[in-house]
Amino acid sequence: MSVEDVANEFVAAINQHNVEAICQLMTKDHTFIDSGGDIYSGIDNDKMRQGWIGYYKMFPDYTIDISEVFVSGNTVVLLGKASGTYTLDGSLKPDNHWQVPAAWKAVVVGEKIKVWQVFADNSSVVEIIRKNKND
Repeated sequence: MSVEDVANEFVAAINQHNVEAICQLMTKDHTFIDSGGDIYSGIDNDKMRQGWIGYYKMFPDYTIDISEVFVSGNTVVLLGKASGTYTLDGSLKPDNHWQVPAAWKAVVVGEKIKVWQVFADNSSVVEIIRKNKND
């Protein structure tokens, strides 16, 4: 499988909200870097699993839409957009939907994702969350 295939498979697992497939595609020393620059490295897959489960509870319709892919060695850069709807109670209110341009960097080792880094301006998402907590 090519490094691009591995990255695409990871994106497909994310879009399917298939937490088990996501975890299966991560190396044991996986590093996740969120859009705020926070680094989660060297943690076990169970903690990553719980993180994804929690994220999907907040954004049950979260998806990644890739429009361009660039590959250099074992690094894949994906460009596109991310979208979802923030919820506290499971209801998907149109006012809580967001979509942002985004990029992802994947470092692939042994047909698994060693590094997954997100680049996005999530200020609109933060504003939606803040508005809902103040309501």
